[in-house]
Amino acid sequence: MMSEDKGFSRLIDTMERLRSDSGCEWDREQTHSSLKPYLIEEAYEVLDAIERADDEMLVEELGDLLLQVVFHAQIASERGAFDSSDIVNRLTDKLVRRHPHVFAQASGYSYRQWERIKAEEKGATHSSPVGRINQALPALSLARRTVENAVEMNLDELDEDEVSQGILKSAGEMSRSIESEDIERIEESMGELLMEIARCAVMNKIDPERRLRLKVEEYMNKLESAYRHNEGSS
Repeated sequence: MMSEDKGFSRLIDTMERLRSDSGCEWDREQTHSSLKPYLIEEAYEVLDAIERADDEMLVEELGDLLLQVVFHAQIASERGAFDSSDIVNRLTDKLVRRHPHVFAQASGYSYRQWERIKAEEKGATHSSPVGRINQALPALSLARRTVENAVEMNLDELDEDEVSQGILKSAGEMSRSIESEDIERIEESMGELLMEIARCAVMNKIDPERRLRLKVEEYMNKLESAYRHNEGSS
């Protein structure tokens, strides 16, 4: 079996050749911007493999995702910005720095400590009460992550009765908004209901994005089944 170092070096060399003058025309034409859609697609392919609990598929899709990292590193290397070694070294340094309870003398893991270290790394003079969250996340995932961080910072207790009442109240307001045919009220109450659902998901350790995707898949299968039935009876 090839060592990890040799395997990674072979991958880097392969990518460099693909981008060379004697390489692949398509690979040479790519830029950081042109590769953005593929990065997103490959990340979702990894999620699909995990959902299916398919190790063979997961190996394949993680490789495709790693390709995107190596591809961007090669493009950056060609313009003298950084290379794969810079990515690996910076990541390793970050892991060590953000885990002082493992690599230094600090006590156990603390979310507050994690966020403080992140803020110091980025030279932040002011940070959000719930820490730095990627605003580009899908809205439902963004809501989940925000609530999770709020709970870690003791800013939201997620009392079972309070969350349950919040969902009932938002659902009732949503129903009344639909009856009134007031689009602005519908939008507002829909947002409130989705936020309460996100809080309920965090309280019960459920990923709402994943559950919604599964329901969409069930819905699509139901539509396909109905379509085939209608086609067969026509």
